[in-house]
Amino acid sequence: MSCANNELGILARRKIEAEIIKPIYQILVREIGKARAQAVIGEAIENAAIAAGKQFAAQEPHGADLRSFAALQYLWEKDDALRVEVIHQDEQHFDYNVTRCRYAEMYHEMGLGDIGHLLSCARDSQFIVGYAPDVELQRSQTIMSGAPCCDFRYTAKTPGEEQ
Repeated sequence: MSCANNELGILARRKIEAEIIKPIYQILVREIGKARAQAVIGEAIENAAIAAGKQFAAQEPHGADLRSFAALQYLWEKDDALRVEVIHQDEQHFDYNVTRCRYAEMYHEMGLGDIGHLLSCARDSQFIVGYAPDVELQRSQTIMSGAPCCDFRYTAKTPGEEQ
């Protein structure tokens, strides 16, 4: 990732992306229907998230793992984009709640609340697949879908443990 990319926070990048995606999504809905349009957007965003995870992992001098992943979280929090309460963190777990999500707020303000989960939330589980495939995310709720918080529970699999 270049220095220029690091200067622009992820929230600002997501807004630019959403401004580009919105008219494309509207045309897709008109041409192929809402369900197919969401499937196309979802697949594209998930593939991009896996690729981004791989790109970030390739930059880790000591290899990508749960610890290095946790150290990257400031990138998503930049510009007060997220309010986070860490519940538990050790070598095998990184558990936290997001109590405010400006990503969700932004997508709703842009009229993209119906695909905000595709543009943001769905990236999380796919980014970690690209970044550290031995780490799994479990999340039961998101602010984007109307919950009071997002519950992120990352667990590193021990060697030999089935995925």
